[in-house]
Amino acid sequence: MSAAHEQPLGIDELLERTRETYERIEARAAYEAARDDKALLVDIRYAALRDRDGLIPGALVIERNELEWRLDPQGSHRAPEATDHDLRVVVICNEGYASTLAAASLHRLGLHRATDLVGGFQSWKAAGLPVTS
Repeated sequence: MSAAHEQPLGIDELLERTRETYERIEARAAYEAARDDKALLVDIRYAALRDRDGLIPGALVIERNELEWRLDPQGSHRAPEATDHDLRVVVICNEGYASTLAAASLHRLGLHRATDLVGGFQSWKAAGLPVTS
């Protein structure tokens, strides 16, 4: 059967398969890595969620639809923090679902150390880690 005729994956299976391709990170470990300048936290939540729940101090806010353009070290629209392909990026969405697909997309751009936060912003908040309004 050709790839065009394969049975499509459901989103749950797609997430599961994607998560098998890299190691995800828990909230406390992400906090410590960022604190020690060993990771760049990137918040991809949309504005309404950031307004409602607050921000992670020091996290770079990049809307999901701009993520690849802002973090591609070779891109003309890259953020100053997007220095090279060795950058350890921790993508954070609200609950840890969209961030999985976002991290996989960053892998395809060559950001081989990209990962996402298990449980997203909500796990960060539940762990009692710093949040600002």
